[in-house]
Amino acid sequence: MQSLEKLLREAIVHGQPRTHRPWKKILIVVEGIYSMEGSIVRLPEVIALKKRYQAYLYLDEAHSIGALGPRGRGVVDYFGLDPCDVDVMMGTFTKSFGAAGGYIAGKRELIEYLRSHSHSAVYATSMSPPVVEQIITSMKCIMGEDGTTIGRERVQQLAENTVYFRKRLREMGFIIYGNNDSPVVPMMLYMPAKIGAFGREMLKRNIGVVVVGFPATPIIESRARFCISAAHSRNMLDQALNVISEVGDLLQLKYSRHRMQPSSARPFDDDVYEDIDD
Repeated sequence: MQSLEKLLREAIVHGQPRTHRPWKKILIVVEGIYSMEGSIVRLPEVIALKKRYQAYLYLDEAHSIGALGPRGRGVVDYFGLDPCDVDVMMGTFTKSFGAAGGYIAGKRELIEYLRSHSHSAVYATSMSPPVVEQIITSMKCIMGEDGTTIGRERVQQLAENTVYFRKRLREMGFIIYGNNDSPVVPMMLYMPAKIGAFGREMLKRNIGVVVVGFPATPIIESRARFCISAAHSRNMLDQALNVISEVGDLLQLKYSRHRMQPSSARPFDDDVYEDIDD
C-alpha cells in the first residue's frame, strides 16, 4: 500500500510526463485474486487510498466472483464493503459460471458509453441463448433465487476445500503463496528445470496439473498452480495430495523448513510448527 500511495502522490504532484499538466483522471486497477500469486487484494485499504486521493477504482474479479464471500459475490462481499465504492467492476463468466464471455458493471453513463464506443460491443455479436441461460441459471443458484440452498452450500464447500488443501500442502513441507481463503493455490517449484519434470511425473500418475514459468513468473520463481473447486470431494483432494507428496519427494520440492504438525485431537484446526533440518 505504501508503494501505491507513493505512485498516487507522484502522479498528482508531477502530472503528465511531457507537459506536467494535471491528470484528468487517475485510475487504480487491481484484481480480486491475483491469478499467479493466489493473493486476495487488500480492498479496504485500496478504497481508502482511492477516496483520499480522489482516484477511480477498476476491480477485476475474474477469479473471485462466485468464489469469495459468504454469498459468493466476490472480494467486495468477502470484505463486507459497499459495491458503490468500486467505480468499474469486471468479471468473467468462464470460471465460476461455467459459460463464456464476461461483464463490466458501473454507472449508467459508463455502460452507455461502452456500448456506443467499445469495439467489442459495436462489432461483436450477441451471446448465444444457451450461454445466456447458463449464466442466468448459475447466478440464480449462487444468489439462492432458484429456491434451493445449493449455491450457498457450494460456496461454503469451496471455502472448506481451500483451507484443507492449503493446510495439507504446508504440512507436507511445500512452500505455497497466497491467502488462506484463496482457491488459487500456487506451489513453488523455483527451478525452471523442474517445471516439465513435475508436470510429466504428475501425468504419469494420472493427474494433470498447470505449471507456470517465465515470462509469466520471474525466471527462478516457477510454480504449479492448483485451482480448487467445490466439486472436489475430500477423497479427490487426498488422492491428489498423496500424489503431489510422492512427486515432491522424488523431485525434492519440499523446500519449507517450517512444517506444520497437526494436533492429534483436531487434525486440521491448530497450526503447530516445528523446524525440520533436512
